[in-house]
Amino acid sequence: MAKTSSRERMSNEINAGSMADIAFLLLIFFLVTTTIAEDKGVLVKLPPWSNEPPPVLEMNTKNVYSVLVNADNQLLVKGEPMKVDNLKDATKDFIMNKADSPKKAIVSLKNDRGTKYKTYLTVYNELKAAYRELRDEEAQKRHGKLFDNLKKSQRDAIRSDIPLVISEAEPTSFGDEE
Repeated sequence: MAKTSSRERMSNEINAGSMADIAFLLLIFFLVTTTIAEDKGVLVKLPPWSNEPPPVLEMNTKNVYSVLVNADNQLLVKGEPMKVDNLKDATKDFIMNKADSPKKAIVSLKNDRGTKYKTYLTVYNELKAAYRELRDEEAQKRHGKLFDNLKKSQRDAIRSDIPLVISEAEPTSFGDEE
């Protein structure tokens, strides 16, 4: 019988048969336990889809608060330049004092295709903040609480008196404000 050398007896191989199973189990574990952060975006309720053209509404221009953001991220409100810092208070003043009533007030937001997303969000947040503050003020007046702390029926009553109406117009072409 031939003698085998010590080199032939010792094998340098590692049994990797179960390595694939372990890697697969680790992959499954990390997929199951990892939470993926979702970007919520801007929550806007869109109207239902319809193939029919929308009806033409007759509206008093006195009740429309037009906000235009141009390609240079400058704000034009009712034809006058305005800083974003003043937008919330000016919007509140329009809704409560200059429109026929808060129920008839319409805030029209129009952006240029060159408007930066950050500017769009800042303007949109200021407009929503105006409505939120008006509702809080009305809730304090009626019930002595903030709007979010009211019962659903009380919140619905205030929502019907101060409805959030932000109309977004089709963006204009880059640098083409009308």
